This record gives sequence, structure tokens and C-alpha cells, in this order.
Amino acid sequence: MHVRLTNQKTALVTGADGFIGSHLTELLLNKGYKVRALAQYNSFNYWGWLEDIPENNHLEIITGDIRDPHFCKELVKDTDVIFHLAALIAIPYSYVAPDSYVDTNIKGTLNICQAAKESGNIRIISISTSEVYGTAKYVPINEQHPKQPQSPYSASKIGADMMALSFYNSFGLPVSIARPFNTYGPRQSARAIIPTIITQIASGMKEINVGDLSPTRDFNYVRDTASGILAIAECDNTIGKEINIASNSEVSMKDTLKLIKEIMKSDVNYRADEKRIRPKDSEVFRLFGDNLLIKSLTDWEPEITLKEGLQITCNWFKNPDNLKKYKPGIYNL
Repeated sequence: MHVRLTNQKTALVTGADGFIGSHLTELLLNKGYKVRALAQYNSFNYWGWLEDIPENNHLEIITGDIRDPHFCKELVKDTDVIFHLAALIAIPYSYVAPDSYVDTNIKGTLNICQAAKESGNIRIISISTSEVYGTAKYVPINEQHPKQPQSPYSASKIGADMMALSFYNSFGLPVSIARPFNTYGPRQSARAIIPTIITQIASGMKEINVGDLSPTRDFNYVRDTASGILAIAECDNTIGKEINIASNSEVSMKDTLKLIKEIMKSDVNYRADEKRIRPKDSEVFRLFGDNLLIKSLTDWEPEITLKEGLQITCNWFKNPDNLKKYKPGIYNL
């Protein structure tokens, strides 16, 4: 473990209780940062996936809500860098509750940027998504690819990215947009395709429910995504830029299912569940990210192959203590 003995930096991670946020929190602690981790307020004092992180003297967990600008002003004080991950991310839920996505994703980003500006122009890494590109018009998708709002979720993230960049252009706020493609791994929401498949197989189902298996995705193991985010933060040349974190490859959902079945030694059948299929013009049929920019600016390279990452992920989900936290029989919006 590399630990800074002097000038230890304090990182704020919003959305630290979530999938990528919890892994990023662990990485930052391992790299010697002090971490202020934001979990969404709830009356149970439950910290989401931060509950899985061992107690650490350099970890401070705070509960609150980025939708409150006054709270955000207090939250960012005395921090050196902000990793802004807090967001509503489920595409299906954005069809039924789009207003929530504007409040959390766009206004929440505004609140964090305004607070960072008023606290001395704190460095921000705002986390985007490959969904902002929509179905590829060309591949590999580089950062100049047009934005296509194919769901209220992707529209809200386009808005959040532009809000953050407006603070760079207007006020010189040192903002970078980190744009991960399809991250997977331990702790991922059951809504996503890989946990959907693994949890249904691990729970003993003979026939599993899936959505459309024809789209392709650019999958990145969560540890690679977290290291890409940190690499962007530690490089000043990334300020003011939108930067993909991608594997520079694609695989279909159907081939992903085959690979998971092979790893889990399963002969399970599958059927398309209408509830899991997006509206025709909303489905993103092809994602294949160009990672030349991040590789040219930083020393980041993806390290975990899809097969290696899926093996780790399957093993984690098969652990009864982890599997019981999911409900494979329920379609999770």
C-alpha cells in the first residue's frame, strides 16, 4: 500500500455508498487519501456498500443529499478533490420518474459545482456515462461522438456534464468529465445485465429472464474503472476535458450470457421478458469506446480481461452472504 506520509489529500466521494463509489473509496484509501464518503441520508443510518469496507481511521462517512445546496456547501469544505458520482442511474426508472433525474443528476451536479467554486475552486471529477452517446454512429466511439438523449436518464447525464463544464468555461473551476463505459463487478445493482444473469443462475433458476441480448457493450471491470477515474484526477492535463474510460472493444449481451454460463458451468435456458426490453428508439444497440485519449494523457490501461472479471464477479455473487442481498425473482427498475 502506498501511503502519503506528508501533505495527505482529502477526497470527497459523493455516491460513495453505491457500486463504483464504494470501489473508488477503497482505492483512494489504499493510495493514501483521507476520504470523506457521502452516503444518501436515510433514517436507518445504513451506508450502502460502504458497510462492506473495513473500519479505517482515514474514512469519514457522512449521510446527506446532494439535492440540498446548503448541505453541499458544508460537505465540500476542507477537501482537495471531489469525485462526484452521486446520481440516479437506472434507465427503466427514468421512464417513470424523470423529474427525479433532473433534481438529482442535473441540480445535484450544479450544487456540487457551486459549492466547490465558493470554497476556493476545488478540483472536481464528475462521473458521466457512455449512455450519453446513445447507439454508436461510428466505432470506436471517441469523445467527439454526438450526444443522443435516448432515455431521460441519458438526457439528465448530458445536462449534468454540460453543467459541470460550464463552470470550467465560466469560472475556471478545474473540472474533468470521466466517462466510464459499461462497468461491472462485485456490488453492482441487480438491474444490470451481468448481475441479472449471475444472480438468477446462482439462485438455482432453471430458466432465467433477460432483456434484448442483441446489443453490444464495452465492459470494464470495476477496479479498472476506479483506477481510470483516479488517473484522470491526478493529471492536470485532463482539466476541462471529457474523457472515456473504455476497453476499446465490444461484446454482445448474448455472448456475455454464454461466457457466464461457461464460467458457472450452467446449462440454464433463458427467455426474453417484455418488461426488461426498452422502447425501440430508447435502446442503445452498440457501445464500443475509444480509449486513446485517456491513454495519451495518463498511464492508465485496463488490466482485467472480461473473462477474468466475470470469474471474480461470479465468485462474489455466489457467496451466500452476498447473494442474499439480492432478489433474483424480482425485476428491479
